[in-house]
Amino acid sequence: MEGYSHRMDRRSNCHHYSWPGVYHLTIKVNGTLYQPLGRVVGDSNEADGKPNAPRVELSETGRMVEYELTTSISRHYPMVEVQDHVVMPEHLHAIVVVKRRIVTANGREAHLGQVIAGFKKGCNRRFWEIEERRGKPAATRTAMPAGAASSRGAGVCPAVYPQGYKVPSQASTGRLPLFAHGYVDVMPVDEKQLDTQRQYIRNNPRSRLMRTQNRTWLQPQRRAIPTALSLSALKGYLLRECRPSQTVAQAWNGIQPRLLAEDGLVVCDSYGNRELLACRLLPVVCHRKDIPLFERQRQCCLREAECGAVLVSARIAKGEQAIMDEAVSLRYPVVLVVDNGFPEVYHPSERRVQLCADNRLLLVSPWRYRYQPVGASIGAVECKTMNGVVQSLCRMKDSWWKDCL
Repeated sequence: MEGYSHRMDRRSNCHHYSWPGVYHLTIKVNGTLYQPLGRVVGDSNEADGKPNAPRVELSETGRMVEYELTTSISRHYPMVEVQDHVVMPEHLHAIVVVKRRIVTANGREAHLGQVIAGFKKGCNRRFWEIEERRGKPAATRTAMPAGAASSRGAGVCPAVYPQGYKVPSQASTGRLPLFAHGYVDVMPVDEKQLDTQRQYIRNNPRSRLMRTQNRTWLQPQRRAIPTALSLSALKGYLLRECRPSQTVAQAWNGIQPRLLAEDGLVVCDSYGNRELLACRLLPVVCHRKDIPLFERQRQCCLREAECGAVLVSARIAKGEQAIMDEAVSLRYPVVLVVDNGFPEVYHPSERRVQLCADNRLLLVSPWRYRYQPVGASIGAVECKTMNGVVQSLCRMKDSWWKDCL
């Protein structure tokens, strides 16, 4: 996206990767290979445990990778345990628990990068054996079909390899390695985040099928939604709505470069079915001054949603969260204006994917994507900006509900 490059090449500078810890690892296949680990099959509407539930039908190479992942790593490093995992056609995810300091068989201290490097090295060797047995010269791998999505250059981080280890490459070995250089790790900060990541891993095949079956909806649509809100009008709105202590003029210089705009008007990226915008749209914005009237606002919003209106909100204030969550629980369609843009590879939660696939949710963002740490908060000016976008999408002031009987 213009102005921002999404690269998953982050490492914690204060963390020693031989220490005990829990890691969510992602390892990608070499971008020149087309889904060598298998294919996703099943029905995305079938419940888990049913015969036709979503699953990955692993190739011979995929079965080999799963064996190396679940068996060989712990055999060489007993202090490293691979828990939840999924081998997808072109990448894998795994929760890896380091129970104590990582050491090699001869007692030397090692680290996670060496563990992953050894895993990749073993997979490469067996991958080349499989290909040669199938009569495919390792240096002339089948190229990715024209038009297929490639992970080349997707921005994985460089792995930390053992001293003296030379990364296999086509130039040095005459063979293409199975995996791309590096890996991505995420260290969950608490049990709740760890549970979320375990669920994400388990639901990977289902999410893939859902995105495949709804290709237009379930991928970010760039600058797909125009608004009637000009940048100058938005700045004026912020000056009126924000308190002087919030230094709008200074904050504006920070947020304007992040806003998506064309010809001076704010535009939005989206994820989901934009047909919801053709319905009658009503803004849901809760102000502190209206807290005594909240029950009246809630009843008006839900009554209109029951009559076919689509509620639109940034879902920032607690009142907005309560109204929008209740609307979703009642199976009313909603539009959410989110506080960050969509990266090139966007994976919302399974629940949000399902709601989008069911045409009950549209995610909208006026922002360019930028990396934000877990739990990062947004300021008052950003909140007011999103509320302004909500009203612009609805072509209606957020006080509409006060006229309800």
